[in-house]
Amino acid sequence: MLKLVFVRHGLSEWNALNLFTGWIDVDLSEKGVEEAKEAGEKIKKAGFEFDVAYTSVLKRAIKTCDYILEGSDQMWVPEIKSWRLNERHYGALQGLNKKETAEKYGDEQVHLWRRSYDVLPPLLDPNDPKSAVHDRRYAMLDKRTIPGGENLKVTLERVLPFWEDHIAPSLLDGKTVLVAAHGNSLRALAKHIEEISDDDIMNLEIPTGQPLVYELNDDLSVSKKYYL
Repeated sequence: MLKLVFVRHGLSEWNALNLFTGWIDVDLSEKGVEEAKEAGEKIKKAGFEFDVAYTSVLKRAIKTCDYILEGSDQMWVPEIKSWRLNERHYGALQGLNKKETAEKYGDEQVHLWRRSYDVLPPLLDPNDPKSAVHDRRYAMLDKRTIPGGENLKVTLERVLPFWEDHIAPSLLDGKTVLVAAHGNSLRALAKHIEEISDDDIMNLEIPTGQPLVYELNDDLSVSKKYYL
């Protein structure tokens, strides 16, 4: 049985402040650090031995990955970082308070921006100083590739090539894989793996710091899914 473990990064500083985060590179909160460490302990107790770990280029996910590997005595495991595993880009909403935004635009609109499959948030102008176009970690990308905002559909389109080129081949090679990433990049992958409908994906929530285990068949279909 092929094994894949997802862990959404521990609670971030902006999660704690109820702010839209997206591609902004905020750190883990104290609680988030504890969640990441506890995830490592759970993984060690369950006896998972990883062959490779994948994470994003945002430090809240990278640190979560590191804490998990350290806590499970597997810091030697190769760790591969990719922008394709970044959180969904929340566009011009990034940095705004979710409650205040709901008061301004209405709960229904903000719910659609946050949870719908194909509704885009207000886009961030590439000339805005906060745009990822100006971030050195994305300098190797065609600027037209860098999003000004994403919904889950676009996030899946961005994540899927990494699944097809890296994660799936590792699994098919018999490797046990850890993916430490973000709520929406993991939701996008879960949608693909579990074949979740566009409507039902709105109801999927992946909690912070909780290892989600997939046991997969040889064709990468899901045999079993559970949290540690």
